[in-house]
Amino acid sequence: MRHLTMTFIISSWVCIALLWGCIVFAADTATDEPKHAIEKQQAAVYGAYLIRVGNCMGCHTTKGGQPFAGGRRLSTSFGIFVTPNITPDKATGIGLWSEEDFWQALHQGKSRDGRLLYPAFPYTEYTKVTREDANAMFAYLQSLPPVSQSNPPNDIFFPYNFKPLLAIWRALYFKASSYEPDQSQSEAWNRGAYLTQGLGHCNACHSTRNVLGASQDDALTGGQIMGMNWYAPSLSSQLEAGVGDWAIEEIAALLTTGITQRAVASGSMATVIRQSLQYLSQADVHAMAVYLKSLTANESGNVPGVSFSVMSGNLRRHLDLGGQLYEEYCQTCHGADGKGASGIYPALAGNRSVMMKSPINAIHSVLNGGYSPTTAANPKPYGMPPFQQILRNEEVALVVSYIRNAWGNRASLVTALDVDRNKGGGY
Repeated sequence: MRHLTMTFIISSWVCIALLWGCIVFAADTATDEPKHAIEKQQAAVYGAYLIRVGNCMGCHTTKGGQPFAGGRRLSTSFGIFVTPNITPDKATGIGLWSEEDFWQALHQGKSRDGRLLYPAFPYTEYTKVTREDANAMFAYLQSLPPVSQSNPPNDIFFPYNFKPLLAIWRALYFKASSYEPDQSQSEAWNRGAYLTQGLGHCNACHSTRNVLGASQDDALTGGQIMGMNWYAPSLSSQLEAGVGDWAIEEIAALLTTGITQRAVASGSMATVIRQSLQYLSQADVHAMAVYLKSLTANESGNVPGVSFSVMSGNLRRHLDLGGQLYEEYCQTCHGADGKGASGIYPALAGNRSVMMKSPINAIHSVLNGGYSPTTAANPKPYGMPPFQQILRNEEVALVVSYIRNAWGNRASLVTALDVDRNKGGGY
């Protein structure tokens, strides 16, 4: 009897202890769940900001399509790449992906199944994104409403569609890395460098590529944008788009509004500002300005003009004809002196974009016209109409040659062949 009583007492205490443990565990769980939910929500909010910085929606959304559902066709000399669905749909998107899978894509350029990704997805720059930032980006993408959308496969030309060649390309031109802060520079400089080199993937456009599509350096030295036929000017040379002699505030203004007293963003850069850069925090845009200014801080911005030892009669007549076209079609906005209207129409006199070695952008501006980006600070930008339906190739060549050599400008002449070669590279 005594044995039964002791057994009952011990059993009762065991039950009480287990019950208490369940109550405590339930309380802890109830406390942890809201905390975890808040942390997840905060990560998603920060991730949304980072997704904006990287302009992910710009590529992963086709015209008129659902955000982030992919389907945008990117034309390159290697074929057509179709961007994938990155909404959390489990069948057609990344709903089955984990944080590790997403990190693997950004950092190593590999899909969830280990498949090697083509560098049309700029993992060559995204590899520098931190794991913490990648996790936040993934949290945001997973918070989106899933969109069921199957996109067509890439249409890559032979032999570039032979996957073993991609492995060779990676061995030659890609190495997973992380951003290493420069201890000799300020915190702002390092933040700007991290955003520019990594998530902002500026080098994806502002670099020269070899015949295999690999960036020949990571110094933002400028290059023709693949598949778009626009030239992204060097950010490390004041002969092109370097800003070493600009004030930090002016650089920040151009990045977020697309227009300053002496510069107007157009073409692909206008798109990037409208879709991405205008949403940067004040601290981050300041940091990028600090970094960009440092690239050419000690360089002279004097443009060495093309020298015409003797202004031949043919050359003079060539420029005079261009001047007549300018007077008829351009002078009303840009002025007889080429100084434009401050904050409205860009000056052409002394304009580095006009005098760059490559005349592609000037040709495109005349052919296609364009607007500075629509931003919160510049909601109704002034624009330039297209002239390709009015002017023949020869006339476009004449007027571009004129603006490249008027008001003290000096640059090479443009031919009708140059114009014809650079048609069709829209925004």
